Amino acid sequence: MATDEIVWGILGTAKINDKVVVPMHNAPKCRVKGIASRSHEKAREAAARYGLAVAYDGYEALLADPEIDAVYIPLPNHLHVEWTIRSVEAGKHVLCEKPIGLDVQQVERLIAARDSSGRYIQEAFMVRTHPQWLKVRSLIDAGAIGELRAVTGAFTYHNTNADNIRNKRELGGGGLLDIGCYPITTSRFVLGREPRRVVALIEQDPVFDVDRLGSALMDFDGVQASFFYSTQTYPYQRMQFHGTKGRIEVEIPFNAPTDRPARLLLSEHTSEGAATERWLELPVCDQYGVAAAAFAQAILSASAQPIALEDARANMRVIDAVFRSARSGSWESVQPA
Repeated sequence: MATDEIVWGILGTAKINDKVVVPMHNAPKCRVKGIASRSHEKAREAAARYGLAVAYDGYEALLADPEIDAVYIPLPNHLHVEWTIRSVEAGKHVLCEKPIGLDVQQVERLIAARDSSGRYIQEAFMVRTHPQWLKVRSLIDAGAIGELRAVTGAFTYHNTNADNIRNKRELGGGGLLDIGCYPITTSRFVLGREPRRVVALIEQDPVFDVDRLGSALMDFDGVQASFFYSTQTYPYQRMQFHGTKGRIEVEIPFNAPTDRPARLLLSEHTSEGAATERWLELPVCDQYGVAAAAFAQAILSASAQPIALEDARANMRVIDAVFRSARSGSWESVQPA
């Protein structure tokens, strides 16, 4: 491994690469060498599209390249664990798309693989290193809205394409694993602790047999965090944090813009008691490049990675509890760390 940069390989030609590859290549201390596909033609097309030097004929060929330090895995959900483990066994660090596993037991397998290989494994929740979320957490920690009492969130889009992997149960599809996980991870991040229990309602698509609409309430012992998600409603996303003295609204919480500043609405009372609202703007950045750079720096400096794999396990514990609650119709405890 070079001491001044991390050389990346992309394991798969998923559409999300259109957002990830170029920012990753341009990120500090990062260089993307090539991309692999089970179809060499698709790999060549993708390498040309992103301006990469190498099109690998199969995933194994990429993992066999000694120059590759780390791989980014955007494969369908059901393949994340298999190829993450194969990657670290080949000596590569891994940044894998969320959800990194389909349940807690799968994440436990990844923790064991990390520990035995000595490689870094991180779930690619890019929002967790975006400056707007670091700002939200610092504002709340500093008491900008008083005592935090409630969190509300939503994340929706409309997708009824039968061929889309998000609508295929056997590939790990469904709304909670795809987008409902975002309000969960950001709520946990801002609060800095885990919910004690959850209660949820989930609706299945009668044709695809994947969850298409869900609502959940997470009990953080003094803070109530609720959200809904849907894969078949008008596209929308928002997160709000409600305190005793003010409120923070994250305008575009999950797909933060790359061509203009991300914005937070801070509503508060002045010292005279009057209500005010002001927009806080964050410097323009690309969350995929920020995340890649932070992960690369951790590897190069042998320091703690930005998001520990144990955090992915904790998030999956909440997701598992949401699914259990939807089946039982009752509150379900979130298993302790």
